[in-house]
Amino acid sequence: MFFLISTMISGFFIGCAKEEAPQGGATSGTITAAGSTALQPLVEQAAAEFKKKYPDATVNVQGGGSGTGLTQVAQGAVEIGNSDIYANEKSGIDAAALVDHKVAVVGFAVVTNPNVKVDNLTKDQLIKIFTGQITNWKEVGGQDLAIQVINRPKSSGTRATFKKYALDNKEEIEGKALTQDSNGAVKQAIQQTEGAVGYLALSYLSTEEGRKGLNILKLDGVEANKENITSGKYPIWSYEHMYTKGEPSGLTKTFLDFMASDEVKPIIEKLGYIPTTDMKVSR
Repeated sequence: MFFLISTMISGFFIGCAKEEAPQGGATSGTITAAGSTALQPLVEQAAAEFKKKYPDATVNVQGGGSGTGLTQVAQGAVEIGNSDIYANEKSGIDAAALVDHKVAVVGFAVVTNPNVKVDNLTKDQLIKIFTGQITNWKEVGGQDLAIQVINRPKSSGTRATFKKYALDNKEEIEGKALTQDSNGAVKQAIQQTEGAVGYLALSYLSTEEGRKGLNILKLDGVEANKENITSGKYPIWSYEHMYTKGEPSGLTKTFLDFMASDEVKPIIEKLGYIPTTDMKVSR
């Protein structure tokens, strides 16, 4: 009888045991990941699943843009800096002090207000729109409607990616463009502004609801989708980085190990990101 009770009690405690931390990690405490708003939806969803696995752990997720994330992690203000760009592309950052953890790839699409009657732009047309040389949609086959450019601030990694791979590093129009601080704010501004054009991470366009009130353009006849990005046919994409100051330890290491695990891969794909292992091209 004593043996049976002991067995039942020990079995009960084994069944209730918490997930063990990976070597060098921890399963309790609080950390903060801040930066890229393109990466934010993935990190938020992963943090929620992480909380289910490790109830005593909390990962606070903040936006602010890639520049903010890189600056804050370099200063030690946050444990993880989320970024669409490599740290060495951001001025004023000691990239050598940071460790890069690539967690996904994200594409960016050119989008307009739904009233714009254009579904494709050449790269040359796109450059001329964002540099102010083309100012009316009728100049690219649309109706007689003034173009309103919606841009991101210069600290944005999304803007840096777009400028590099969509605009061939040409300087965008200043003064006449509206500037919004996040992907979400850009999306709302495009939906509400007649003649508007901007760019969004595909993580904001992954569902029918997410695409509502937007017109997604092709670039040189090529759609912004996983197949065209992984093959290299569509050029506007970036790696999504989670930087730490030095090698991660404790809860930060546990969370980053989780981000790289098979448990998060379905979330990556569901939210419109691309697993890095699916890429047939690299940068």
